[in-house]
Amino acid sequence: MRPLVREDLPEILDIERQCHSHPWTEGLFLDCFKPSYRLWGACLGDSLVGFSIVVYMLDEVQLLNLCAHPNARGRGIGGRLLRHLIAEATGENMNQVVLEVRLSNSVASKLYRKEGFEEIGRRPRYYPAPSGREDARVMSLLLNP
Repeated sequence: MRPLVREDLPEILDIERQCHSHPWTEGLFLDCFKPSYRLWGACLGDSLVGFSIVVYMLDEVQLLNLCAHPNARGRGIGGRLLRHLIAEATGENMNQVVLEVRLSNSVASKLYRKEGFEEIGRRPRYYPAPSGREDARVMSLLLNP
């Protein structure tokens, strides 16, 4: 696990494009290299195999993107990234982590629940989808109850 830098962008974009039907643009990723954001990468050897991006807002962490390379799935990369960002946020005295996940993404929802996240709401038509829009499940994890 290591912080990501701008030089990682080609690998980040490659992973993003392989994982999402509506990937983030290069510009969106570039906007995340600011002091209130935290970008972490999971590596196997010298290869980036996953990443997470969060933004800190007051006492809350918003998980914006968490992605593992398709060839690295099933190795616990997503869980390690998630536990790392939770540990970092706890160490920085943040109170909670909030995220949105597609209703259809049962693998991610299961991972978040396993790590203690609870559903706190829904955002109708939040994500673009091949046939219109898809609802998001909003989940939260309290860090310092």
